[in-house]
Amino acid sequence: MAKKRAGGGRSRTQQAAKFLGVSVLAGAVLAGIALPAAGALGLAAKTSVEGFDDIPANLRTPPLSQRTTILDSDGGEIASVYSRDRTVVPLKDMSRYVQQAIVAIEDARFYSHGAIDVKGILRAVNKNAQSGGVSQGASTLTQQYVKNVFIEEAGDDPDKVAQATQQTLGRKVKELKYAIKLEDKLGKRKILQNYLNITFFGEQAYGVESAAQRYFSKHAKDLTLEESALLAGIVQSPTRYDPVNHPQAATARRNTVLRRMADLKNITRAEADAAAARPIKLKISRPQNGCITATDGAGFFCDYVREVLLNDKTFGATREIRSQRWMQGGLTIRTTLDRQSQKAIQASLSKHVYEDDPVAAAGAVVEPGTGKILGMGQSRPYGFGTNQTQINLSVNRKMGGGAGYQPGSTFKPIIAAAALEQGISPYQQYSSPFKMAYPRPVQTCTGEWNGTDTVQNEDPKEVGPYAMKEATAKSVNTYYVQLISDMGVCPAVTMAKKMGIQPADGKPLKQVPSMALGIQEMSPLTMATAYATFANEGTYCSPVAIESITDAQGKALNVPRTSCHSAMSKKTADTVNALLKGVVEDGTGKQAGLKGRDSAGKTGTTDSRYAAWFVGYTPNAAGAVWVGDPRHQRQMYDITIGGVAHDKVYGADTPGPIWRDMMAGALDGRPAPALPTVPLDDPKGNGDDGNKGKDKPQQKPKPKPGDGDNKPGGGWHIPGFPDILGGGNGGW
Repeated sequence: MAKKRAGGGRSRTQQAAKFLGVSVLAGAVLAGIALPAAGALGLAAKTSVEGFDDIPANLRTPPLSQRTTILDSDGGEIASVYSRDRTVVPLKDMSRYVQQAIVAIEDARFYSHGAIDVKGILRAVNKNAQSGGVSQGASTLTQQYVKNVFIEEAGDDPDKVAQATQQTLGRKVKELKYAIKLEDKLGKRKILQNYLNITFFGEQAYGVESAAQRYFSKHAKDLTLEESALLAGIVQSPTRYDPVNHPQAATARRNTVLRRMADLKNITRAEADAAAARPIKLKISRPQNGCITATDGAGFFCDYVREVLLNDKTFGATREIRSQRWMQGGLTIRTTLDRQSQKAIQASLSKHVYEDDPVAAAGAVVEPGTGKILGMGQSRPYGFGTNQTQINLSVNRKMGGGAGYQPGSTFKPIIAAAALEQGISPYQQYSSPFKMAYPRPVQTCTGEWNGTDTVQNEDPKEVGPYAMKEATAKSVNTYYVQLISDMGVCPAVTMAKKMGIQPADGKPLKQVPSMALGIQEMSPLTMATAYATFANEGTYCSPVAIESITDAQGKALNVPRTSCHSAMSKKTADTVNALLKGVVEDGTGKQAGLKGRDSAGKTGTTDSRYAAWFVGYTPNAAGAVWVGDPRHQRQMYDITIGGVAHDKVYGADTPGPIWRDMMAGALDGRPAPALPTVPLDDPKGNGDDGNKGKDKPQQKPKPKPGDGDNKPGGGWHIPGFPDILGGGNGGW
């Protein structure tokens, strides 16, 4: 009787006996590896014996990675995305032929042996010894399944994959122990089901369901005898027996499977001969993987959905956890994308800006009150080719976008809203000369600004005095510089934050008076969502792209919801609506006006014409369009865009028509509610809202002592706003 060591543990002799009984006789040592020299075997066996008891008893099986399907708001498919093309199905949804074929060719004694096949091991030992190498393996289906679990867990990490597939004694011992446990825990049918769902069939197809779709464009339950035999034959070497690239080898291998099935009495010899006589008939379905397959320019929206899952903590505490969740897949994601809106956005962008133009264009549309992103697109398609890109020009850098683009004068309504919230009257006048130095000092949230910059208007004829409506309609720079200088920068920064405005690079807003002119880079989605606040009676709602998600088992997952809060009073929002209606009716944005429905908006063009914008809204949709060079290098002078030549590009003549066409298409056939406004007349009493003389200023207050005799401003009274004294700028 073997002696025990002190402490009651097994002696080395007992350990060796256990190892030989469980491993050598069972095949862990020699199944699938070459017969080593005696000395090497002894050393390896000794090491493996000592570690056998340390191997955890239960195999940790990660969920199988599957395809994720992304749907629009009506349930139509946008794209399928996967790291591995796999659809897990139960055994009942697999043809009995494919079940029989895989057992016949890979492990004929599967139902009669345990986790290991002793007879198979002895046969393999004999063959390998004769050949001096690995001419035959003896891994059972259960062992192969365990190996595939290791590979699945390794994911796309090449080092981990190499470790999972290395031909070492230690790995085979580990594989064996797990196989023994799985046989007891799962049973044969469950192991077969798991194996057929996990194994690789070539051509990017994992699992028998995806393989059936790839090669025959049918479900696994509908596979015929010869089709099943073909798929079973591929498993041993997916490259060598690939029926697409090597049909002769695949045919020979298929016929081997058929003969083996006949030997095992799964089918008759006549059935095998008849199936073998038939040529391979493939009906290939090419893999449609990733956002690049999305139609109507929705690839960028699809990519944005992916970024939401990778960045939002709703889907996991760390990015690593969220990334694993995305790679695992198996999700059905219903999004907010409205197909009609998406088609309209992409059609308008493609019509007005060609993909090979020297500049690009991007647009996004959101729904006021819900934050739902209805669509986004750009002139340069999603892809890797010439004039294509994977950078989403509509969104912030964190969400797959670029550095953003200066929005120019489209930022002025935010300044107007901040001023109105501070009690400044829309009738406030400033001298608004053609050119002026910035007033200083200007109060910021943390101190004072004392710069020496100058500012001028687009047209030398633009000389005030102006009140807010006319200054907004004509986009008068010097008016807004005086306004923000009077008000201070801090209220403007506060208002911008309330409206969800953040620079595209994620950095804080710069507290400088020039922010009134839109000098900080923004994304179209940010601007569209901000303007939706005006349409929604002053309530801001954060953008959302996902309606619901279910996992592979049909369980609903939590998704990020829009967050809404009041950014300004309804009176302020309605006043801004009146200001911006004037832009599309009589101001710089006339080319963007919509027929048959209320709309409001603002043009924007940056210095040196690196970017041009139009941002606008109706009560039920808000959209932003940007045109420019994503690299910030091409100035838009003497340029042809969409076949139209321009001496210089304005926000009105290129982004404006894009916005008009995309919004008209998005809203076609949908309700056209009125945009709530307040009547605004100019200070001279020339009413332009059909209310001539109504609500005109009641009085012009006298200047305060010390204000100077040359003040051009002066405040005006409107019901609901306090009297404001303006100016103090010494004759500008």
